[in-house]
Amino acid sequence: MQALFVRARERIKKSVDRERPLERYALAVSRYLWPWPERWLLLIVVFPVALLDYSSTYLALGPGGNPLAYESGPLASWALGKGGFGALALMDVAELLFLAGLAGGARFAYRKAGFPGFARAAFVLTLLPYCVRALWATWTNVALALS
Repeated sequence: MQALFVRARERIKKSVDRERPLERYALAVSRYLWPWPERWLLLIVVFPVALLDYSSTYLALGPGGNPLAYESGPLASWALGKGGFGALALMDVAELLFLAGLAGGARFAYRKAGFPGFARAAFVLTLLPYCVRALWATWTNVALALS
């Protein structure tokens, strides 16, 4: 049994040694995609983008909105159908908390393992796609509301 743990420990050490050189590339990519401090991504980009997404959804689907517009996200559509815009706001908050927790958890785990480059990359690559998707949804909602 002891030999099993020794072999497992050696395999993990080899894996870490193999991944260490890739860390600088992950850090470089994350700095290219988001050159500012990580907390700005969460506080200055993610939360305002989510607010824009919610506001534009209200503009497109709310009173006087376009009758051809609809919520394309399955969970958001379900929340909107069940409880209106209040439920949609709660769903958006739950989505943000889940993504922020996922990004923060991955960042914490990688930092704890001694990989700060991977920690930053995981944080950025978890939150940035949400921002892009939410900005695209905002754009389409505004276009539908104005048409």
